[in-house]
Amino acid sequence: MFDDPAAESAAPVWDEAERAALVALLRERPDGLSWPELTAEVSGEGSARAVWERLVPGDLFGAESATLTQAASDVAAWRGADFEFLTFLDEAYPVQLREVHEMPPVLFARGTLRPADPGICVVGSRSASEHGRRVAGVIARNLAQRDITVVSGLAKGIDTAAHTAALEAGGRTVACIGTGITGHYPAENRELQERIAQDGLVLSQFWPDAPPRPQNFPMRNAIMSGYGRATVIVEAGEKSGARIQARRAVEHGRSVILIDKVVETNTWAKALVDRPGVHVATSTREVMDLAENLLHPKIPTDDLLSRFMAMRGEQDHRH
Repeated sequence: MFDDPAAESAAPVWDEAERAALVALLRERPDGLSWPELTAEVSGEGSARAVWERLVPGDLFGAESATLTQAASDVAAWRGADFEFLTFLDEAYPVQLREVHEMPPVLFARGTLRPADPGICVVGSRSASEHGRRVAGVIARNLAQRDITVVSGLAKGIDTAAHTAALEAGGRTVACIGTGITGHYPAENRELQERIAQDGLVLSQFWPDAPPRPQNFPMRNAIMSGYGRATVIVEAGEKSGARIQARRAVEHGRSVILIDKVVETNTWAKALVDRPGVHVATSTREVMDLAENLLHPKIPTDDLLSRFMAMRGEQDHRH
């Protein structure tokens, strides 16, 4: 059967009008649909405009909705701003985020985007001890020296130590923030955020001028766990945001590496130990071995493979 050129030409083109329609849908939330539900609708249809026309009643005189008009204006303004605006159907959208059910439909970015970016999250308590900050720094520096991107949340404590150590080692670091891309939080990390934007990447899933709200940070943790191939919890308390990220990472099918002291001092960490993909590390060397194997799984040698096949042959013969 030959391809139909007419059918190909009729396929929707993902352009600025489509992006504006997606933004309008996310703001309007027709029928009370959530962002993940709207994302699924647009993905299935292949066109945000088609979903908009199906779910939002049109004006009798064919006038554009005020929401759609405002969205088109905003998309045009974002294109001229000092940050990138991405939707989940854009080619530059990080591929690893497409793998998780909490994939943000839109992203705003400052810095260098890499569609495929091998990264490990290094996170933990805002009120970290000096020992915890030092451990985070050692882990981040070792990851950076192995060309592994260090992903964290730009918070005080462990996050700050991880970002700083990665930069000082000349490595790449990605900050997933809990405000809009034009904001700076916490204020004392403004200079660090600017440096990451210059030498790494700052990512936000919120509208550009969104302030820091309490509900933003659990959402930010979910994106971090999706962006990284694994999450290292360096130091955390019973109510730390790191516990949210650890649980989300497990839900996303990502590996979690818990420093042994985190397990010793937290009920939530003890409950995770027996879950698939959860590891406990007693040293930074163990963390690095786990991280490297998670990103670059060891392949059996020919000798090991031949012995395995020989064993299988003996078992088959006995049966």
